[in-house]
Amino acid sequence: MRKLLAPLLFITLSLSAHAQKKTVDSLRKLIAATKEDTSNVMLMNELSRHYVFSKPDSALILTQQAELLSKTVGFLKGEAISLNRQGNAFTATGNYTKALTCYLSALKINEKRGDRVEMTKNLSNLGISYSSEGDYRQAINYTLRAKAIAEPTHQARSLAICMSNLGDSYEKLDMLDSAKIYTEQAYKLTLKLGDLDQVGTCVNNLGNIYLKKHQLDTALYYYRKAMPYWQQANDDDGMCETTIGMAKTFRQLGRADSSLHYARQSIAAGWRGGFTNRVLAASQFLTAYFKLQNQLDSAFHYQEVSIAAKDSLYSQEKSKEFQNLTFDEHQRQRDLQEKEATYRTTIRFYLMVGVIVFFVVLAFVFWRNNKQNKKAKTQIQQTLDELKTTQTQLVQSAKMASLGELTAGIAHEIQNPLNFVNNFSEVNEEMIGELKEELKGGNVNEALAIADDIQENEKKIRHHGKRADFIVKGMLEHSRTSTGERQITNINILADEFLKLSYHGLRAKDKNFNAELVTNFDANLPKVNVAQQDIGRVLINLFSNAFYAVNQKAKAAGPDFKPTVEVNTAAQNGSIVITIKDNGTGIPENIREKIMQPFFTTKPTGEGTGLGLSLSYDIIVKGHDGSIDVNTKEGEFTEFIVKLPL
Repeated sequence: MRKLLAPLLFITLSLSAHAQKKTVDSLRKLIAATKEDTSNVMLMNELSRHYVFSKPDSALILTQQAELLSKTVGFLKGEAISLNRQGNAFTATGNYTKALTCYLSALKINEKRGDRVEMTKNLSNLGISYSSEGDYRQAINYTLRAKAIAEPTHQARSLAICMSNLGDSYEKLDMLDSAKIYTEQAYKLTLKLGDLDQVGTCVNNLGNIYLKKHQLDTALYYYRKAMPYWQQANDDDGMCETTIGMAKTFRQLGRADSSLHYARQSIAAGWRGGFTNRVLAASQFLTAYFKLQNQLDSAFHYQEVSIAAKDSLYSQEKSKEFQNLTFDEHQRQRDLQEKEATYRTTIRFYLMVGVIVFFVVLAFVFWRNNKQNKKAKTQIQQTLDELKTTQTQLVQSAKMASLGELTAGIAHEIQNPLNFVNNFSEVNEEMIGELKEELKGGNVNEALAIADDIQENEKKIRHHGKRADFIVKGMLEHSRTSTGERQITNINILADEFLKLSYHGLRAKDKNFNAELVTNFDANLPKVNVAQQDIGRVLINLFSNAFYAVNQKAKAAGPDFKPTVEVNTAAQNGSIVITIKDNGTGIPENIREKIMQPFFTTKPTGEGTGLGLSLSYDIIVKGHDGSIDVNTKEGEFTEFIVKLPL
């Protein structure tokens, strides 16, 4: 039966290859005959799809022309498709940073257009970019997002590609059972669709999985099965991967000649198509091969090729640019989530206020009509209980709203210790190399000095890691409903952390805002037993109000005004005293008595709930037997004084 199927498969694939060549020729003629409009854009993008795995440079030129034409005629869909196809061409040539830029730009356009079909393709391709960079967890994250859109919208081909990509990422993570399940699902679906190029991808990936399982005969079967698909699709990129897989398999089987033959095929196809990532894989394999054969000249030659390819793919500049793009995209996604959360909180707030008003009116009606009726009293009591429940929910909503405002601040604040960790880790990596060289040269004293430096760097890494851990734990504590549990707390550390988070939170929303932060912390300040989570909320509310006040004054006062927020701590008369002072707008005299009342706010609609100071007053006075006072002069300053008994 297999003998009969082989020629049939060859005939089918030959016909498909011939049909593809005819398709390319037809597209060229149509492009030449079509005027420069939206139809021409779509034709150029379709032709680039046929070139991307054989002539990626030609595909790139076509997509760039299509993008330029799309902008000229105002064709947003065409612009997004062109950017997506450009990303494919850059991925094929190993320029993952530019590929990521193109995919993210296309995703923004398609999000704005609400095109879920194209968003699926963008997210799937973003997964491929991260996989190419070796970040397989992030690749899986983006691919699952694409799959979640593809399933309800019945995008069969996109769903097949998602499952194939998931299988590939799990294979790279050595989670072979998961990899096999997803790849086999993709294989069945692509066979139904008749997508021969994607069938080749699935068959090749099965070869990779069985190679890692050390089932070498099965791996060879799938690799050989994949090759006709690559040939009929004119896919040199896929051919590179399959032939290097065969080279690795033959090496494990002890068949050196066959291993060398297929490795040379792989690097030749990589050079021919400009696939730098494939050249890197093949040259690394050939370097190791010739070292084992003691052919050092050949090994040295391929090692130089490998170094050049690696520098091209993963230079420090490209890696930093890739990381910056990743951070910016995460920030953009957080901003979108924050806006959505703020909108939902605002709607919920006004709904609850409406509910409160309704219940108050209802209670008044019951009281007026039935004040001497015992039944009416019971109903009023029930209404008041419901009001208390609603108020509790509003308080929690306000807490979550303040957390949402700080989300961007977390990103900025936590980036600093993470940058230190990354930088010192890179330095240690270089110093370990120097340490090895000194030890090889017998320079023990130099080696010990370097080891001391490495040890110091490790202390700094641990210090900044603990700082990042503190920030994350603090925000997790802030997001939870308070249990009221008390613990011994260093108020200086708590005030310093939340001051920075509040400041960066406002700067994330208004990048033009700047303020001077002045801190005078009592170095001998005793620790105090408080509900740390609740005191943190009080500090966030007071700092946020201070920054809001100086920002409002800065907008009106002009460039000569210098916004300043000052924080002092001290121990006085058996209490911890925290003073927060700003040189902002101050509080008008006619409303000073109202600022601690629930729902009273001077901020515009949607910017304040009126619960911040009321909540802070309850925490300090009722929860901790302390006091909270305010000194202010309209137009000049505001100073809040918080006292906590020791």
